[in-house]
Amino acid sequence: MKIKEMPAGERPVEKLFSHGKATLSNSELIGILLGSGTREASAVSLADEIISAAGGLGGLSELDCEDLIRIRGIGPRKAATIVCALELGRRVATESGKQKMCVRSPGSLADLFMEDMRYAHKEYFKVLMLNVKLEIIGLETVSVGELSGAPVHPRESFEPAIRKGAAAVCFAHNHPSGDPTPSDDDLKITRRLMECGDLLGIRVLDHIIIGDGVYSSLKEEGYI
Repeated sequence: MKIKEMPAGERPVEKLFSHGKATLSNSELIGILLGSGTREASAVSLADEIISAAGGLGGLSELDCEDLIRIRGIGPRKAATIVCALELGRRVATESGKQKMCVRSPGSLADLFMEDMRYAHKEYFKVLMLNVKLEIIGLETVSVGELSGAPVHPRESFEPAIRKGAAAVCFAHNHPSGDPTPSDDDLKITRRLMECGDLLGIRVLDHIIIGDGVYSSLKEEGYI
């Protein structure tokens, strides 16, 4: 059924204004972003196809414009709208996490990275930078790898921290397998990063490994 053929109270935009955003389904939310459908499918039906192509809501963040355009009825403008909305949501979540977290807690550190990294199909290595009061002054992606790992070099890992004058850093990367158990390579690179941090006068507070809803803290496990 086309949206204009629905009863007024069931149309996504009308539902949003009458009952609030929490009453909308995932497909209805995306349908509003799309704005319109095609002759064959409503905007909500197209949204269902997008979610299906992503393998579920959690996979949406991995879709890029090229992936979306392959879906019948999704052109460049609709694809750009979805990708930009997802990126904006990610940034809002990251900024909110920065403002609320206490960096002295490994659990709070993991919360900062979890939703951004747990569904990623590639391995990302990131550095969180802090001042002398342990207040967050920056977060950057150091490297992106494939399923089995991301290349990590101390030079690139500390360059953002040196540039921002950070007093301390926390490193984080994800395991696309969902299992955050540290590997031998994880332990080796952590030791190397700690040695470099000592030479540079930049303290390495922790190295968080993100899995699917679970994490490992190398500080908690006694490696830092």
